[in-house]
Amino acid sequence: MTEEVPQYALRAYALFFAMHGTSEEFGQSDLDWIVGQSMKKKIFSLLSRSGWIRKVARNRYACVSPERAVRGLLDFRVPELIREAERQYAFTGLSAIEIWSDYSYVQRGLEKSPYFIEVLNRDLGYWKGFFGAHGIPTYVDKGGTIGEYVILKPVEHIIATEKGGFSVVKLAEAERLAKSNDIYAYAYDYMREKYGSAAAQRK
Repeated sequence: MTEEVPQYALRAYALFFAMHGTSEEFGQSDLDWIVGQSMKKKIFSLLSRSGWIRKVARNRYACVSPERAVRGLLDFRVPELIREAERQYAFTGLSAIEIWSDYSYVQRGLEKSPYFIEVLNRDLGYWKGFFGAHGIPTYVDKGGTIGEYVILKPVEHIIATEKGGFSVVKLAEAERLAKSNDIYAYAYDYMREKYGSAAAQRK
């Protein structure tokens, strides 16, 4: 998985790759006479943390291949990252249909991968910072971009349950949305067959 980096870090990566490819090791001395000590540390920390270079020994690094690094920008990271969150949330909308239908309906691809997440109004700033720290674009109520992004749905109260290790709105809500559009008919039928109407009322 790769995260986006600022232009100055990308230029440093380009320099390292041009000088060493992916097989030769290098160190911070490559940036001597170019940037100051604090900036060198910042660049190496950022590129390493973001997946553009890898540490191979103490103070020694190697470039990740450009193909792997660029493709890694489109990896799906939200499901893994959200497990680390410290605030209440619930997958909702089409994301809830995905989860409750055991992914018999999937709304995402490399070109477009939205996640719809209910969050508390008071936590909106936390969630923008949480995803922003990992380079994942966030929008409130609506929006979109290339690749992975999050649509935050601010609410006063979250009513959710656990499913597959995630917090998600109740089954009845996912069924209601799936029933509202023929596009989700397969997912709706799957949920009704798996859980039944009685189960839907209990969830």
